[in-house]
Amino acid sequence: MVKATATKPLRSISIGGATFDLFIATAAGTVEHDGQRVLHLPLGGKIAATMVHGRSGGGACNSSTALARLGLLSALCAVVGDDQWGHLVLDQLAKEGVDAGDVTVAEGDMTGFSTIFSAADGERVIISGAGANAHLRPVTLDAEMLQAADVVYLNRLQPNSDALELSIADALEDAKARLTWNPGGTQVGEGMDDPENARLLARTDVLLLNKEEAIAFSGAKDMEEALRRLAAACPAVVCITDGKQGVIATDGEKHFTCPILPAPVVDTTGAGDAFGSGVTWALATGHDLPTALRAGTINGASVVGAIGAQPGLLTDTQMHSALRSTDLRVEETTL
Repeated sequence: MVKATATKPLRSISIGGATFDLFIATAAGTVEHDGQRVLHLPLGGKIAATMVHGRSGGGACNSSTALARLGLLSALCAVVGDDQWGHLVLDQLAKEGVDAGDVTVAEGDMTGFSTIFSAADGERVIISGAGANAHLRPVTLDAEMLQAADVVYLNRLQPNSDALELSIADALEDAKARLTWNPGGTQVGEGMDDPENARLLARTDVLLLNKEEAIAFSGAKDMEEALRRLAAACPAVVCITDGKQGVIATDGEKHFTCPILPAPVVDTTGAGDAFGSGVTWALATGHDLPTALRAGTINGASVVGAIGAQPGLLTDTQMHSALRSTDLRVEETTL
């Protein structure tokens, strides 16, 4: 059953990375080298590009755009450089209706970037740089905006972000906001028992991890054990994605599995952000967890059908229509 969304738009703020993503499809192939497949770009060669596409990206930029399309009053807390790429990111946010008032423009620094090279067989190589994202610090965080939000979406943070993590936990101590958290590599490496991570986990409403991250973060031996350990530390919803195998999730009482949707895959960039945003939107607007898993899966399937992390993101109207018409069964399971 699909419920109606709230009549009053909810306020959300996404915190984390903002980048400019450049996608280049090439006629190059892949070859075997030292036991792995590599993109074949001969030195001194000239490789034909079959497609070039540039657009804003980065976890927080993706989730803020996704939530704006789904009808929330969406804002972004991030840092971009005072360069042409940063201004392109800001222009894209404005077109999507995302409030960029808490986006810091770092003078003299470059905007974070990703250059994605796709081979003729669909394999890809990503060259990335954090750029201005490394300057996301407590001073760039608007605590009052966090406290006024209905939804806070904390995306992957850069290394050495413990102080920012602590500031977010402080700001949300007595706030009404629902917190969605997608831990980054540093937090995953520190583990769920790290004091700052444990504090944030206890305040988290939706925890998002992929299989490898969940096992490393929890110290478990497999995905099912990871789900149990994380559910004991996180009082609300835990979702663990496993690529083509779909997702397992729990609300602390019941466990669910949701398969992926059969769909053409053009580019997987941003699929996780689309899934997490769909789940966050659904739960924030009063849907149950099975419906939220369907919404996240539908949003992710739409995103992988287009180049880039944002073009395929669904609007509120499209999502409601897809929830009614899509045959996607979520099963309750026992772990």
